[in-house]
Amino acid sequence: MGTTYKNITADAFNTLDFRKVTLVDLREPDEIIVSGIEGALNIPFSAFPKGIDDIPKDKPVYVFCREGSFSEEVAEILAEREYDVYNLTGGYNEYRKLIETDQGDLGHVSKKPETETDSRTEEVYVDARELRCPGPIVKVADTLRELPDGSIIRVEATEDAFYSDISVWTERTGNEMLSLDASDGVITARIRKKPAQAEQNVVSASNSQHVQLGDDKTFIVFSGDLDKTIAAFIIANGAASLGRKVTMFFTFWGLNILRKPQKVKTDKNIIERMFGFMMPRGSRKLGLSRMNMLGMGSKMIRGIMKSKGISSLEELIEDARDHGVRIVACQMSMDVMGIRREELIDGVELGGVATFIGSGETSDISLFI
Repeated sequence: MGTTYKNITADAFNTLDFRKVTLVDLREPDEIIVSGIEGALNIPFSAFPKGIDDIPKDKPVYVFCREGSFSEEVAEILAEREYDVYNLTGGYNEYRKLIETDQGDLGHVSKKPETETDSRTEEVYVDARELRCPGPIVKVADTLRELPDGSIIRVEATEDAFYSDISVWTERTGNEMLSLDASDGVITARIRKKPAQAEQNVVSASNSQHVQLGDDKTFIVFSGDLDKTIAAFIIANGAASLGRKVTMFFTFWGLNILRKPQKVKTDKNIIERMFGFMMPRGSRKLGLSRMNMLGMGSKMIRGIMKSKGISSLEELIEDARDHGVRIVACQMSMDVMGIRREELIDGVELGGVATFIGSGETSDISLFI
């Protein structure tokens, strides 16, 4: 008979010697990029129990997710398998609050090695930690605009989408990314301002490489209607089959397409809970843009598609992920509508306006659906 798991608080967790235990992080890989613990074994809850056999039994096991609900379930399963297992109450969020208070370091490695800079160059600090898209990018642009060429800024932001946005922004504007770090929930970018001519060169290079860069496809999916969503994924899969790079950017009502069908326990206020209750949860709850007939229209369309051997919307979504279609959720829209990252299906990344614009600039087709 299996043992029971034990709970551990963030304070007690912070005193552990992580070299003497096994840490299991149940969050999705993109969350770990932004904030994680070095050396932790990543087994996304969405993929569980895949990877469970990789967890060693020679040391105590400490499992954690974002807020502590998923890790309770996994801890119980591991306890039944005779693991000496502990669940981090409150999840990584509680631990991050503690670390931020103590000014600790979770040992993240930067995305790009920091390049050598002139020690005489004074960095300008840009605080974008409380801003939401497109605020951080706009503040970076406004700050650099007033500085002389060669100036270096260090910008800090807490919006997950900034990690993707700032990478695309520097690439498309010709400015130089010196380093990009994600640690303790804070994204830190160091950027060197390039001369205005550099930006012109980037644009010219893009135009001269139309064959390589100009055949991408970008879709902004605003609608949450079943028929429009089916059309969007059919076109996206067709483009992917031609070897094109496809980005689908989901915003506002389109975010409902990416929601998991099952209810996910999250910490929301009353307004956010009302939004979640009124909006469809997942692709199977979508209605038609016309002749929905209280849901009968959607069932009829799905029945006709099945009878004619046409892939269902869910199969189209899976095909898109399998063929490398980039599925991006607009974080600003998520914040407005009270949708949390853990409510989205696997394979979705977070992004902002710079991510969309960067994709659109290398595309010969951009559709608003």
